[in-house]
Order: sequence, then C-alpha cells, then structure tokens
Amino acid sequence: MTNSSPGPRLGFFTRLLEDAPADQRYRFAREQIQAAETHGFDSAWVAQHHFSAAEGGLPSPLVFLAHAAAQTSRIRLGTAIITLPMENGVRVAEDVAVTDVLSGGRLEIGLGSGGNPKSFPAFGTSFDVRREVFADNLAALKTLLAGRSLDTGHTLYPQASCLSDGRGLSERLWQATFSSGGAGAAGAAGDGLMLSRTQPRAQDNPGAPLDEVQLPVIDTYLSNLPAGIEPRILASRTAVVAEAKDLPALRALTEPALRSEADRLVGYDTSGLSLDELLVATDTFLGTSEQIVERLSTDRVLSRATDVSFQVHSVPATNETTLRSIELLATEVAPALGLTLTTEQAA
Repeated sequence: MTNSSPGPRLGFFTRLLEDAPADQRYRFAREQIQAAETHGFDSAWVAQHHFSAAEGGLPSPLVFLAHAAAQTSRIRLGTAIITLPMENGVRVAEDVAVTDVLSGGRLEIGLGSGGNPKSFPAFGTSFDVRREVFADNLAALKTLLAGRSLDTGHTLYPQASCLSDGRGLSERLWQATFSSGGAGAAGAAGDGLMLSRTQPRAQDNPGAPLDEVQLPVIDTYLSNLPAGIEPRILASRTAVVAEAKDLPALRALTEPALRSEADRLVGYDTSGLSLDELLVATDTFLGTSEQIVERLSTDRVLSRATDVSFQVHSVPATNETTLRSIELLATEVAPALGLTLTTEQAA
C-alpha cells in the first residue's frame, strides 16, 4: 500500500443519525463506508448508543462492522466507541475476535467509559461506578486478546489475529477521553488516544479553541507512552463539505438542529449567537472545500494526530449530502491539509 502524503490518515465516522428507519440507516452507513473506501479513506468508525434513535442508530457496532466487512476489502473498521461498562469484557473479546477474522484483520477497537447515565441500569450497573467496571472489563479484554488465560483458566477462541505489520488485536485498542488523566492511562497502557469532535471548556474560558483544550491531553498521553510504542492519536472533527449552491439550504436545515442542542454542548446561553458564531462555538465545520480548509488549517491538533476522522453530526445531513461530503473531503480538503489517502484501490 502506498500513500499520497505523509500526514495523518483520513477517516470517516458515523453515528447513523439520518431521519430514517433502522434498516435504511444501516444501508446508508454501509454505502458511506463503501464510498469512503473508494475515495481512499484509511478507516471508518461507528458509534454505539442504546435505547434512543435520536442519540444514535446502532446498539451493536460489531455486528454491523461484520456486515460492513463483507461489503469492503481494504478500509479499516473501528468502534468509536464500545461503552465497555455496559458490556461483559469476555463477550466483547469473543465478538471482537470473530469480527476481526471476518474482516481479514481490519478491526480497530475504540473503548470508553461514558454514555447516557440512564442506560446503565438496564445492563446491571450504574453510571457512578462506570470507571471501576470499565477497568475490570478492560483487564479481561486485554488478557484474552493478548492470548493469555483468565484466572478461571479460559483462553480466547478464535485466537486474536495479527495484521501484516505484526500488530495484534491488543495493539489495536483505543481509549476515548476528554481528560489528561484518561489520556495518561491510555498512554501508559500503550493504547491509542481518541479525541472528541468537541468537548467541555473550562468555566473561566468557555470560548477556548478546541485545539487549545486538546493539546495538553495529547502532551499527557505522549509523556506516559512507554518507550518503543508508536503513538496513535485519532482526532475526530465535524466537517460537512458542500457545493456553494447547496449551502443556503443546508445552513437553513442546520440552524434549528444546532440551536436545539448548542447550550448543552457548550455549557452557556447561545441564543444571541449568529449561525456562523454558533458553528464556531460548537466546533462544527460547514462550508465549501475552501472554507473548510481555511478553518481546519489553524487546528494544531491535526498536525499531531496520526488519524483524523470526519463526521457530519450535528448537521442533519441526508445520505446524499454525506456521500458528497465524503467525496469532497477526499478530493479537495484532505490534499489541501496534507492528510494521507491510500492509493490502493478497493478490490
């Protein structure tokens, strides 16, 4: 495989939030991942959400990724994230191993401890103990993926596979976090670091740029990474690229959707902001290729990331809008920003 530039690898991320029934959402996501592969994206990631179509359309990401694997041949397929405290670590290890076999070793496993607090009781746990449960489940998952036995003497079947570069599944784990503490733990464990498309700001600096908030998180991750371990830093960003002629209608659709959740996202009253100010405040990139490149070119996190994944959320994009954005990201935005595209064609 050869790359067209030495920058961060280009990725795609979806929460499967189209205004459509589940079967159509899953078809749209599959089509988007196939389009991303065709246009040279290195990876595609899906989120996990429970009990709410409005939060996200996929409670079982590994089941869907096994389906996506059968429809693609090259693109890496990842979870962003599996909410590990709501899972059984052993069962996750088994599902991960099977999905990786079916995908030909293309699986990446993003994990996190967060999620909707209201969902935790349905899985026999509570939001208050999520970190402790996460740690226990992560320990079991890592033990099995590394080929070791649990205290009960059980080992994983099928055995975790390795990529052509020798990376086993235990070396394809990622941890999502907002905090330097979480980043330090991910680094010390040798895992990848997943950074969000937006995150809370300090109360005394609510308008801080996203990169200003995330750069210290990266620094902590790198300072805790063991010697000899290659850093893996995935930065997620919301970017919807459109033709100039399509922007007025897309902006009109976006404004009410964004205003409905902006205060929750940023933590302060946004009613007095214009749409352009609201887009900046919510870390949403919506515009032509030139406009997106201009805004993203100042994002210092991108120069330190190994991977950058783009999503459309919180823009209420249709499948057609998302497919066109994928194409423009690959053909116009990524080259201008120095992001890496693969030149290997999908089989």
